[in-house]
Amino acid sequence: HSTERSCLLRELHRFESIAIAQEKLEVAPPSPGQLRHVFVHNALPFVGFGFLDNAIMIAAGTQIELSIGVVLGISTMAGAALGNLVSDLAGLGLAGYVEALASRLGLSIPDLTPKQADMWQTRLSAHLGKAIGVTIGCILGMFPLLFFGEEEEKLEEK
Repeated sequence: HSTERSCLLRELHRFESIAIAQEKLEVAPPSPGQLRHVFVHNALPFVGFGFLDNAIMIAAGTQIELSIGVVLGISTMAGAALGNLVSDLAGLGLAGYVEALASRLGLSIPDLTPKQADMWQTRLSAHLGKAIGVTIGCILGMFPLLFFGEEEEKLEEK
C-alpha cells in the first residue's frame, strides 16, 4: 500500500540521517566488556564446530582404516583423509544446528555500532574467540581416542 511505502521511506530517510550523523562523530573503541562479549559470542559456536569435526573425523577415519582400508590396502593417512572428508561433509549439515544451539544458550549479539564492529580490537577479539573456541573444541573432540585403543588390541590379537 502507498501508506506503508511512504512510512517505510520516511523511516529509511531517518535511518540514513542517523547513519550520516554517526559517520561524523568520533566513536569510542569498544569497552573491555564489549570485547569479552564479542570473544564469547564467537568462541562458543566454534567449540561445537571443533568438537564435532574432530570427533567425527577420528571415528570415521578409524572405521575407514579398519574396514575399507584393510580390504583396499590404503594407508593410515589415506584413512585419516577420508575420515576428514566425512567430517567436513557432516560439518556442512550440522553447522545450522550448532549455531541454533549457541543461540538457544542465550548468546546475544554484542551491542556495537557499525564503526565499533569494524575496529581492529573487535576483529581481533572475534578472531581470537574463533581460534581458541575451535582449539578447545578439537581437544574435547579427541574423546573417541579413549575407546579405540581396546579395539586395535583386539584386532592385533586375532
